[in-house]
Amino acid sequence: MRFISPKIKNMWNPAELKDKYDVVIIGAGVHGLSTAYYLAKNGVTKVAVLDKGYVGGGASARSTAIIRANYLTIEGIPFFRESLKLYEDLSKELSFNILFNQMGRLDLGHSDSDIFNLNLRSEFNQALGVESNIIGPEEILEIEPKLDLRVGKPHPVIAALYHPPAGTARHDAVVWGYAREASKLGVEIFPFTEVNGFVLSGQSVKGVKTNKGQILADSIVSATAAWSSSVMSLMNITLPISTYPLQAMVTEPLKPILSATISSPKLHAYAYQTDRGEIVIGGPVDPYSTFSQKSTLFMLEELATFVLELLPCLRDVNVLRQWTGLCDMTPDYAPVMGFVEGVEGLVLNCGWGTWGFKAAPISGKTTAELIINNRVPELIKPFGLSRFEEGRLVNEKASATAAALH
Repeated sequence: MRFISPKIKNMWNPAELKDKYDVVIIGAGVHGLSTAYYLAKNGVTKVAVLDKGYVGGGASARSTAIIRANYLTIEGIPFFRESLKLYEDLSKELSFNILFNQMGRLDLGHSDSDIFNLNLRSEFNQALGVESNIIGPEEILEIEPKLDLRVGKPHPVIAALYHPPAGTARHDAVVWGYAREASKLGVEIFPFTEVNGFVLSGQSVKGVKTNKGQILADSIVSATAAWSSSVMSLMNITLPISTYPLQAMVTEPLKPILSATISSPKLHAYAYQTDRGEIVIGGPVDPYSTFSQKSTLFMLEELATFVLELLPCLRDVNVLRQWTGLCDMTPDYAPVMGFVEGVEGLVLNCGWGTWGFKAAPISGKTTAELIINNRVPELIKPFGLSRFEEGRLVNEKASATAAALH
């Protein structure tokens, strides 16, 4: 009996690169592809998405894929609230299972000052329509009986901020879902197409120069995450962005022991269990700016130490792999979105730091609205590049687990 291999269907349609598009998006990660999808959904289909590597092969491939909205500022909470709402229906929207698991989240408090800060976040969250409340040790144990809540530890767990709508998703499924649906609507996606310059005319950007030739466009979107500063330097634009490595690791598969994401802002560590039983563990960005994606023994040991203080049941569990992604960090831990003053036709979508995956749906939706209407949506007005010159910083750093060393 002869075996006939099934025909493999591409996730997105192959295409020939054209000379002119309405919109060119640099970066085929989750932000670039979500922008392309929402543009096409609203009738702008002459869109090209370019990437120097694989589709979704950069920061999107290295995300720990946590989704939440329990932030601190009046600018950040509504933005991430709307992104979480979009994630709740995204599998249906894209006709593709992104494996969204709305497991909830516990941000642990170990001291009176921790509890003060968590209470502040809870009140801000509730005032702005995000479900988030303080719970005590008994309620914590009902949710996570494996947590070590013994009294007398160096960092005892006193209370927690419980955020029931939080969850996780399969990062590559989100990328593929957006790419597939955008392609169905007419968007053209080009991996291994590196942008190495821009076509300028006076104070306007008219296109991009690539390793495959010149491409003209009415609008250019830079959604290149950790490489944003490098890409913008091709136009002599300096961004207030530094690139830092962010490491994570995953254990061997276990029987179910965790039902929510556990995070300790004081210990700068978090953990959750995947559908496959692995424990994903992450923490702070590295203490130095670099484009290196090498994992380090120091960070593995540090993360293991902090997580074992919370979950000593993991003491004899093997770590299967460790990896490093790159984060585009701004001074105030908030993104840079919108037009660039003095450069017509250029749109920025960057500065996501450790929160890019959480924001992907609303980031793409609002960036598309900006291009279509030629007007900055209210939701992203606080994130303009000009805020750094005007002194309108957004202090979202206080709600970041990854803010340990910055």
